[in-house]
Amino acid sequence: MTEPPKAEETADWKDKYLRTLAEMENMRKRMQKERQEMARFGIENAIGEFLPAIDNLENALRFVESAGGEVKNWAIGFEMILSQFKEVLHNHGIVSFHSEGNMFDAQLHEAVEIIETQDFPDGTILHEFTKGYKSASRTVRPARVKVAKSPQKNIEIPAPELAAEEELT
Repeated sequence: MTEPPKAEETADWKDKYLRTLAEMENMRKRMQKERQEMARFGIENAIGEFLPAIDNLENALRFVESAGGEVKNWAIGFEMILSQFKEVLHNHGIVSFHSEGNMFDAQLHEAVEIIETQDFPDGTILHEFTKGYKSASRTVRPARVKVAKSPQKNIEIPAPELAAEEELT
């Protein structure tokens, strides 16, 4: 006959059981959070592929005022389509951000042109070529910008052979 477990063994097994349950619950929550993050990341990437089309619609609609009557009627429809795209962006927490006049931030901007100038502080964004978009957690598409850079002063460094000759004399 086996003797019944002692109170210490019972408490030990109960503790292990409760720890295992807590560990499983934590793992379930962690996996659920990872699934949500993966889904959000996938949605942001898919939306990122539509951003050039949104840019093209916005650019085309800038010239509507100079167009004739028939084109203006078409433009109203395209503005409605553009607003639907923007609503989808908004629903997923993706917003555009303004860069011109701000300081360059490598996480938000991609410098496609650098201009040496003394008129603006080093790193100031002078022009935004393409609008940037971000979500709460990451940059979906960096803004493509022109950045100011302070001109470098020419510092004369003596050639090594000239420096050696001067030391000998």
